Amino acid sequence: MAGHDQTPLLEVSGVSKRFGSVQALYDVDLELYPGEVLGLVGDNGAGKSTLIKAISGNYKVDTGTFKFQGQPVQINDPKDSSDLGIEVVYQDLALCDNLNVTQNMFLGREEKNGVGLLDEATMQRRAAETLKRLSVTTLGSVNLNIAQLSGGQRQSVAVAKAVMWNSKAVILDEPTAALGVAQTRQVLELVRRLSAEGLGVLVISHNLHDLFEIADRFMVLRLGQKVADLVKTETTQQQVVEAITAGQLKYVPGQVTDDRDGEREDNGNN
Repeated sequence: MAGHDQTPLLEVSGVSKRFGSVQALYDVDLELYPGEVLGLVGDNGAGKSTLIKAISGNYKVDTGTFKFQGQPVQINDPKDSSDLGIEVVYQDLALCDNLNVTQNMFLGREEKNGVGLLDEATMQRRAAETLKRLSVTTLGSVNLNIAQLSGGQRQSVAVAKAVMWNSKAVILDEPTAALGVAQTRQVLELVRRLSAEGLGVLVISHNLHDLFEIADRFMVLRLGQKVADLVKTETTQQQVVEAITAGQLKYVPGQVTDDRDGEREDNGNN
């Protein structure tokens, strides 16, 4: 992992988000550094999904600012986020079962040749090169349909698709959920390779055992608030669990007297 004397790749400051009477995020800060794997953890309802949807431009925040590579930026929609080089791989992967690996990786970004037809050969070559660069060796061919792939292979394709487009930061939402042991190993090794290439990787996971294998640092959310920022080499799984379940809150939900007033109900936004 790169040292923290560096400028953060992504810097989120003072982000708050309310849905009606539900305060999903209170004044949250986040820093993600180049070459770092940051584990974002917290119970259901902690605000993890709300935070990544704010970073990805799917939610517009009520308050807060963003910097990318040290420069102030506006993130008002998903295009703003992807233009910066932030890609998100959601838990459902958003892959099309009836298309092959190459077609999925270029979906919506297809390459054309000089006469306006799809340039299948170039797309296949680039897809294969990206998978090779990430040492994804379990795929026999980029012409296999997604429906034919295992869960680990699908996750690898989704990650490769994300990093193919000059990404600088990748957010992975529960990347090892529902995977077997061997497939989980493939995905964890893939995350390590992303950080080794200098990308900042933000991983949301309920599996602390997996996270302790790959993360450099843990950020803990509880009831929409950041309650801990822990360096892996200086912490234990037990300390992370304690922060998740009993981390000290700055604002007491339902007893906030400033402009954040209004009772926060846990509606399952995680």
